[in-house]
Amino acid sequence: MAKTILIATDYSLESLNILKKVLKEKEASEDRNTYTILLVSGYDSGDSIRDLLFNTKTSVFNKIRPAEFCDAYGIIKNKYPHLVDKIICDVFTGSFQRTFNQYVKTEHIEEAYYSSSIKSKGKGKFDLIPYIRKCKDLKSQDIAVETIEALPERGRLAEIFAEA
Repeated sequence: MAKTILIATDYSLESLNILKKVLKEKEASEDRNTYTILLVSGYDSGDSIRDLLFNTKTSVFNKIRPAEFCDAYGIIKNKYPHLVDKIICDVFTGSFQRTFNQYVKTEHIEEAYYSSSIKSKGKGKFDLIPYIRKCKDLKSQDIAVETIEALPERGRLAEIFAEA
């Protein structure tokens, strides 16, 4: 059976530890489902006419998502081919709870995972955690992600291979 899960991310390699932990838990529980995974970040698209007309999803992703992030989630997807149907990167641009609830309903999202220790930082990004917690139609879970500050791989693709 196919299910859709949302993982709140800031498009840092560190945030992929949430995805790794979720897939590791599902594999350990011998889950037979396949998952469509939505890696979603909050993004304030602004209110200037120019920004609204000429910013596309691609241009937004070019601003907020490093190339290493795509390579890293591809590696994770290849490690769990029996669990992952596809991984989709997306941005939520709404500013109201009802808009987020509609997004969850439209995308058929059943579960959401986030980490309170990872805060969305950067120009235009905002935190999805308050929206996730308030959504009544969503089963959500806070995943504890340990950050090792002295990690020599910090910010590079090798970071996803480091076990926390």
